[in-house]
Amino acid sequence: MTPTLPPARSGKLPARSPDPRPAAGWICRRLYNLAWYPALPLALAVTDSGAPCLAERLGKADCRMPSEASPRIWLHASSVGEIEAARPIAIGLLEQYPGAALMVTTMTASGRDAATRRIPAAVCRLAPLDHPLAVRRFLKSAAPDVVLITEAELWPNYFIESRRRGARLAIVNGRLSARSLKRYKLLGPLWRAVVNCADLVMVQSGADAEHYQALGAGADRIVVTGNTKFTSSAMEAELHGALAKFAADGPTLIAGSTAPGEEVQILTAYTQLRAEFPALRLVLAPRHLERTLEIQQLLNRQGLDYLQASELKRGANTGQGSVLLLDTLGDLGPLYRCGTLAFVGGSLFEGRGGQNLGEPAAAGVAVFFGPFHQKQQETAQALLAHGGGAIVRDAQELVCAAARLLRDPVARREQAARARQAYEGLAGGAARTLTGLRALIG
Repeated sequence: MTPTLPPARSGKLPARSPDPRPAAGWICRRLYNLAWYPALPLALAVTDSGAPCLAERLGKADCRMPSEASPRIWLHASSVGEIEAARPIAIGLLEQYPGAALMVTTMTASGRDAATRRIPAAVCRLAPLDHPLAVRRFLKSAAPDVVLITEAELWPNYFIESRRRGARLAIVNGRLSARSLKRYKLLGPLWRAVVNCADLVMVQSGADAEHYQALGAGADRIVVTGNTKFTSSAMEAELHGALAKFAADGPTLIAGSTAPGEEVQILTAYTQLRAEFPALRLVLAPRHLERTLEIQQLLNRQGLDYLQASELKRGANTGQGSVLLLDTLGDLGPLYRCGTLAFVGGSLFEGRGGQNLGEPAAAGVAVFFGPFHQKQQETAQALLAHGGGAIVRDAQELVCAAARLLRDPVARREQAARARQAYEGLAGGAARTLTGLRALIG
């Protein structure tokens, strides 16, 4: 599907859809909001601890942007990966609108910390819970003129309350799986009201466009821009010398963004590969750092000597090891540049839909991933079509695929080059998104 963009409107907004309060949608929203009251204690119990975090979750933190700033932009993302995808949009907007102020919110503390590092010009906070009172407090403090919601963060009160305050609203880098669409249709009137609050729905693929239209978004507001992760500047980050030295000491398999159950498969494959390739090194990078202790215990049970990235970066004398446990943020993307082969997790088992395939492809590394990669469908198809990636279903298939490329450096370099070509063919999402936002903001 060829990306199309609305024409510039001399600062005027596209015509608004009707106020999203038809009877069925209003009733669904009332039920949704009522459900928040018994759910609120549980939501607060599992949120990040501490009074400042609690204040942010309840919309009570100071989120004011300068009243003279224009425009005042609220950008909401879920966590670390979404921040990397949103970063070129945030930086581009601040460059295009020198008088702008930017507030970035995330659902996780690690995402907020990543936003603070990667978008230093922004004020970064934990997002308010989608309780109507929390959202209203937040919006009263932040008073945004423009609201940008990334990917699949369809929180009803974010949309409806922002719309009521008169903010211009866009979904950026939007995605919506067939599975999610089926679930949302159970409360179809509510979600139809939500997506019709958006002035512009900018999505990653033609399939996402079809799903948003099926949910109720007007076709004239949907734009296929591509995935902004393909133009993310994560690869610009410098890699700590100790981590670069680890990867340079031998051929390196990087297992990135792994999920529970996948580490066992990877370590089984790695143990078998080491029998033929004794110099092979492994970087094990779990998707969630809170699983570090669990993976340490797994490595100990397997009798594998390992190093921790956090200790290497501190200069600690940690001895020797052929496995690096990546327990730090922001190092996976740069490490891919030093890798020989890459496996991207969240894809061996059902339920997660795969993690970012673009980073290793951008680094020019041959990419392996599992069969459950629905959230990465566009990237996966491009990698498979170009011959830059391959699907592996278990440890044994990973052994066969990796061993073939480790034995044949020419084939490995060709596959890596094709992965890079696939990435370059998908690039440009950030530029198209910024063009769409210029038409919206004026």
